[in-house]
Amino acid sequence: MKKDRVHIPHIGLRIIKSALGVLICFAIYFLRGKQGTPFYSALAVLWCIQNQTKNTVGNAIQRTIGTFIGAVYGLVYILVKQNILYLGDGFLHYCIISLALIPIIYTTVVIKQKKASYFSCVVFLSIVVNHLMDENPYVFVADRSLDTLIGIFVGLILNSVHFHGKLDKDTLFVVNMDRSMDGFSGGLTPYSKVLMSNMLEQGLKLSFMTLRTPAGFLEGMPEVRPSLPIIAMDGAILYDINENRYPKVYVVSAEHACNIEKFIRGRGFNIFTTVILEDVLIIYYDELRNDAEKDIYEKLHKSPYRNYLNKERPKEHSVVYMMCVDETPKIEKLYEEIKNSDVYEELKILVYPSDDYKGYSYIKIYNKNASEKNMIDYLETSSEAKRVVTFSDNTRNKADYFYASCDRIVHKMHHMFNWCK
Repeated sequence: MKKDRVHIPHIGLRIIKSALGVLICFAIYFLRGKQGTPFYSALAVLWCIQNQTKNTVGNAIQRTIGTFIGAVYGLVYILVKQNILYLGDGFLHYCIISLALIPIIYTTVVIKQKKASYFSCVVFLSIVVNHLMDENPYVFVADRSLDTLIGIFVGLILNSVHFHGKLDKDTLFVVNMDRSMDGFSGGLTPYSKVLMSNMLEQGLKLSFMTLRTPAGFLEGMPEVRPSLPIIAMDGAILYDINENRYPKVYVVSAEHACNIEKFIRGRGFNIFTTVILEDVLIIYYDELRNDAEKDIYEKLHKSPYRNYLNKERPKEHSVVYMMCVDETPKIEKLYEEIKNSDVYEELKILVYPSDDYKGYSYIKIYNKNASEKNMIDYLETSSEAKRVVTFSDNTRNKADYFYASCDRIVHKMHHMFNWCK
């Protein structure tokens, strides 16, 4: 198990590529015999260097379209100004320039290129605001357009270049970040989210394992969409976020669940019982008896990912898991009674104190085969991975690598994925 160390963020490739892109634009300026204005090339390349490579070509095309739209409007304005209106550089001149932005932006809307509006306006303004009256307007517009296109082209090339070794597309990476999602260790920084998104785009086999429900994971990691189903509820289910389905579930049989419910209710406890019906997660519950139950319900029942029903579970429905929360001595006593009863057979039971409600503990009941290891084995086979590497930000999980900071997890995973031997 690898321990965490103090980590100083690296200088990212986007920073390096941005500086390199501007340098290349200046070099091209000198190779052109100092023709044009390199400022506009530098501006374009800085805009084009993105932290993600997805849709790079499409973005470049949109920006090229924007350049031509701005250039055409700029040329028309100059010709009208020189040959018809004879405006000087007074306030009226700038009023007309401002109003001209309306048809420019509207043009991008009409041709369904809304993302090109920024470049259209930049090119137009660079032409009409900085134009020198003694220059040939056609040459001036051509130079400004070429300056911008050079920046777009350089940005497109640099954005498509990857500085790494062989990508490791044969390893299944499985990550637990429950501690970070619970508010410890800061959580994922924007830079780590970008690293993860880029790796997923390049073919990273990634899953997460969590004690939470799928809803809890989605709320804790709203911007993360792993390429493979996540292992949720401590190995009870696999949930495919992209397809909103459950490809594998370990359940407690309907008959056995009825016996467990009868046993627990007979001792005065409310039970939150989770079932999955046609890929819909439903939570049945009884009367809310204590403050922890009431607070949990108030916080969670409005979530679009959960469906709470204050009614008895239909007897024919099998159960994914059951949960009770109450004062710690009561939960510990209930656990001992379950262990010594006939209903304990074929069950896996977790008991642990609550971080949110002092003096309270949880008891969670699953099928005995529900485990992260079983689900990892299933994912390894279904994804055709050749090996598995696990990470965790908490010591509760057995993992190959432990880092208290989830950013360190992402950076280590990034290094392993990009520099495969």
